[in-house]
Amino acid sequence: MSEPLALSLGQKFELERMSRAIDATADPQVLRGLAKQLLQAWHSQKAATQWVMRQQLGAPPRFSAPSPPSSGHPQSDLPPGTRPDRFDVL
Repeated sequence: MSEPLALSLGQKFELERMSRAIDATADPQVLRGLAKQLLQAWHSQKAATQWVMRQQLGAPPRFSAPSPPSSGHPQSDLPPGTRPDRFDVL
């Protein structure tokens, strides 16, 4: 049985930083923009996770686009639009 997912210390600090930024923001427009960024990041992460699972299971891709050449950089092998970006809110 595999271990449950746990956040690294750095991830915990980033989570706390983001939580405090949200708590300190009273402007609805800023909060709306932040919510949209987080929604995009969440869906990008879901797509990347599904892609990795398909790669590990050897499942055929859901569409027939050619695979991009490997550049040796781990993030560059992810499908377009799913590369994790840094979402700074401050």
